[in-house]
Formats: sequence, C-alpha cells, structure tokens
Amino acid sequence: MSIKDEIKALKEKHNALILGHFYQEGEIQDIADYVGDSLSLAQKGQEADNPVVLMAGVVFMGESVKLLSPEKTVLVPDLNAGCSLVDHSPYEKFKKWRESYPDAICVTYVNSSADVKSLSDVICTSSNAEKIINAIPKDKQILFAPDQNLGGWLSRKLNREMILYPGSCQVHVLFSEKKLHQLKLEHPDAKVIAHPECMEEILQYADAIGSTSFLLKQVEDNPSQKFIVATEIGIFHEMQKRNPTATLIQAPAEGSCACNECPYMKLNSLEKIKQALETLSPAVEIDAALMERARLPLDRMMDITAGKPVNWD
Repeated sequence: MSIKDEIKALKEKHNALILGHFYQEGEIQDIADYVGDSLSLAQKGQEADNPVVLMAGVVFMGESVKLLSPEKTVLVPDLNAGCSLVDHSPYEKFKKWRESYPDAICVTYVNSSADVKSLSDVICTSSNAEKIINAIPKDKQILFAPDQNLGGWLSRKLNREMILYPGSCQVHVLFSEKKLHQLKLEHPDAKVIAHPECMEEILQYADAIGSTSFLLKQVEDNPSQKFIVATEIGIFHEMQKRNPTATLIQAPAEGSCACNECPYMKLNSLEKIKQALETLSPAVEIDAALMERARLPLDRMMDITAGKPVNWD
C-alpha cells in the first residue's frame, strides 16, 4: 500500500476527518477531506460528526477545533508546529497589556494560543475581521492583537482607531518593498494580491488585499492571468488548481532565502499524519477551566459571523 492508501484506511478505521490549511504542502492538501483557511476549518471541525479530527496545520488551529468540539479527539501531526504570532504573545506579557485597558474590547486574531484567547472578548480571522470590527459599538475602545499589520490595515480601511499589540507574522514581514517595486516594473500586466499580515509598505502596491480565501477568489475570478502573490507560497497549489492557466509569481523576500515559507506549517508530512492516525496522538489537550474561558470569544466570533446579535457588556 502507498502511504496515501494507508492514511485512507486509518481514516476509515477511526472515522476521522482530515482538515488541511492552504499553507500545507500540496500532497497534504490533496489527501485532506477539506482544505481551507482558519475560519472555514474551525467551522468544518465544529460541524463534523467525526469523533476524530486531524488538523494538518499548526497547533493553535487544532486548539480552536478542540475548543469548539471538546468531546472530539483532535490530533495535530507535530506539536512543534507553532506560530510566530503565538511566540510574540506569551500569556503573562499579553495579560499585562490587556489589563492596561480594562474598559476596551479586545479583538484577538485566531493566530493565538488558547491562553491568550481566554483573555479576549472576541476572536477574528482575516476573512471575518471586518465584520467583527463593524459589530463593535463606535463608542467602544478597541484593542487588536497580536498582529499589528492586520490590525493597522483594518484600522485604516474601516477608519476605526485601535490600540495594536506589537506582534507580527515572521513570513509576511519579510517581503521586500524594493524587490516588489522592481518586479512590478518587469511584469506591468500582473495584479499584485496580498495578505493583510504584510507590512503597509507592501500593501501599498497591492491591487487586492484579503484573506487566503479572498486571494484564491481573485485568482479564480479576476480577468488577469498573471498575479504577483504576497503570502505563504503553499497557497499556490490551490490557486493553480482553480486557475490552471494563471501565471503565479511569488512576491520576493529580503535576501535569497525561502522566507515566504512558514517553517511551522512545513513541519507536517504524510508520514507524521499516518503516525498520528495510527496512535491517535499527539492529541490536543486543554484544561477544562481554560477551555471554558477561551471558548467564549470563539463562540462570539461564530455568532457575529452568522449574523446573530451579541452583548458586549
């Protein structure tokens, strides 16, 4: 049996659902039952009847599924698959920052630990962040964490003043403004599409800015057939599937390294997925009290996304 056949057999044995993020390697995306961004994966994990959910992504994504479905066994192939935004917002540092603004509404990006979510009022993803911000009364002060670039873009776009936590994604901050400018000169017919985790000097060149799902729709629907893409390169796999004739050019990073690859996302492999399904480990475990506190802002996010009214008091 091939490793893909072994994974399929193990999945059937345990009635497991495999979720894969767009930043995973193409071979992992191809064996996933569902491929998506953070919001869609959280929704699929919650809606699924499967007792076992394997998250081929990073740990905070597995935590989100566990928070929304505590009765399920939630697996992540590698517990070292972290996130630079999580690293930038350790619990004690975040707690001190949050407590400095006791009357503010704290909007926390889903790229955060369960500990940090427990200190937040509402969670957002890059795809629903505008809807979340717009649901907050105008007279409320807003804190945004932990990605200052996403928060800054939202603040400018929505004309809402926000206090930004000083965190950033190690992949999205390394794109080179100088090299991007030169690339645009070399490809004047290309559309620049960018994720809002990029720095403002990169976003100023973009023809379209949005979440991974939004960027995919641009490649799928835009009449242009050439795109300069400023986000993690794993998304190219799905982009090429949706528009096989499109020319995709990775926005250049500083230096000559492959800095536009997330090292955490790339820790996953087919072998690790197989091992996780064989042993049903490593499994995401969250303390019951923490789970209760951290689930509240996630539930609030889901309610706002579904168009339900929320109480901010």
